[in-house]
Amino acid sequence: MIDNDTRSRLLPLYPMLGELPAAELEAILATAKQMQFQAGTVIFDENQPCQGFPLLLSGSLRVIKSAANGRELQLYRVLPGESCILTSSCLLGHTPYQARGIVEAPLEMVMLPATLFHRLLGSHEAFRRYVFQLFTERLTDLMELVTAVAFQKLDRRLAALLIARPIPLHATHQALADELGSAREMVSRLLKGFAEQGWLTLGREQITVTDVAALKKFSTF
Repeated sequence: MIDNDTRSRLLPLYPMLGELPAAELEAILATAKQMQFQAGTVIFDENQPCQGFPLLLSGSLRVIKSAANGRELQLYRVLPGESCILTSSCLLGHTPYQARGIVEAPLEMVMLPATLFHRLLGSHEAFRRYVFQLFTERLTDLMELVTAVAFQKLDRRLAALLIARPIPLHATHQALADELGSAREMVSRLLKGFAEQGWLTLGREQITVTDVAALKKFSTF
């Protein structure tokens, strides 16, 4: 059951719900579950069944793919107002997850049961349009990721990542390596090189970019 406060936060983030008939919207709010998770929580893992369709209210979720050698690659992030394309795919295909979802920042979400997801998808154009638009956007992101991994050097990708994130960036070298699909040792070596160039300073789980222009020029070289 979703309370009025949660409802007032949910509808602006997911306006397609406001396009549903009033009775349908009330049914959704009566059956959906509000859930909270701390950072580091694994919400779903490979080969697990999908339990429902998440609508994020706050926080963020990282979806990552693990290799047999332990290396990981971040496929995408899910933020408030978005949902998870992998979850949509699993619900549509009645298949288990093929990646892992880890809470990055303390997360609050509303979970629509799988049966409700299928009913909305089949009966309401606004909801169906949202799901297919989600597929379009995420597939574009994944194509860009494949292009970067296949054709761009790691040092350029790291530089591009650093200038796209907040300053200072609070993250471990391992977290950056996971996001880039690389090894921690390689990322640490590159960061040390950037620091020696005077482009950034390194602290404990903190990276402060001091020369954005130089990093930006390097990332596009």
